[in-house]
Amino acid sequence: MSADFPLVLIRGAGDLASGIALRLHRCGFPVVMTEIAQPLAVRRTVAFAQAIFDGACTVEEVTGRRCTIDEAPAVVAAGEVAVIVDPAGNAIAALKPPVVVDAIMAKRNTGTRITDAPLVVALGPGFTAGVDCHAVVETNRGHDLGRVIWQGSAEADTGTPGEVTGIGRRASRVLRAPAAGHVIGRVAIGDRVAEGETIAAIRAGGVDVAEILAPFAGAVRGLIHPDVTVSSGMKIGDLDPRADAAYCFTTSDKSLAIGGGVLEAILAWRRRA
Repeated sequence: MSADFPLVLIRGAGDLASGIALRLHRCGFPVVMTEIAQPLAVRRTVAFAQAIFDGACTVEEVTGRRCTIDEAPAVVAAGEVAVIVDPAGNAIAALKPPVVVDAIMAKRNTGTRITDAPLVVALGPGFTAGVDCHAVVETNRGHDLGRVIWQGSAEADTGTPGEVTGIGRRASRVLRAPAAGHVIGRVAIGDRVAEGETIAAIRAGGVDVAEILAPFAGAVRGLIHPDVTVSSGMKIGDLDPRADAAYCFTTSDKSLAIGGGVLEAILAWRRRA
């Protein structure tokens, strides 16, 4: 691996983490991502977490491949993103990456330490630059989205997903499970639905116990994998009122902005070294 392009290990492989991976990979950085055994990614068409289920996946033009820690160097050498089931973060000690990015988006620190790597970058609330990481990247939409913070913390979690526009009333794009069980899609990601149309059902004990109806017309931008066990109230889908199917298969503006912030943090660190 080139000294100019050090290995970057990203904890998490959801859509925001994958936006970071795309930006870094396109710039020449080798990337390894870690995930849990049943990833909770909703925007699965643009999340390298899908490789955990399928063995390999493509986000835009980049391939992510599920592998073991030992196999990861060969995967990145082949020009792909390595995706490892590693909730404990054992790959950090094994691979000794110069850069670690916490993109789990748990809104709290789940175990990342400033001593994990020469540069540790974390996303959003739950971290303090100079204490448990070297830099924090702002994840809240608004003026500071993607800004790199070298001292202090990002904005506090509002607990409220961003509202959608263009539907004539206030509403959330986030779809939540009305009951516990497994989400069985009635439509595919990218499909357009009308207000009131059934998007998915919750199945428990072999029977459908609840339905998820479209709160407004739009395109289904995300739906959690049916293998994942969900709890009542859990985020399980994303509905986009712009109804442009192309947006369901490309990385979001937010993901790219955050990815740009992480890239800036790495380059600034390299310049100071």
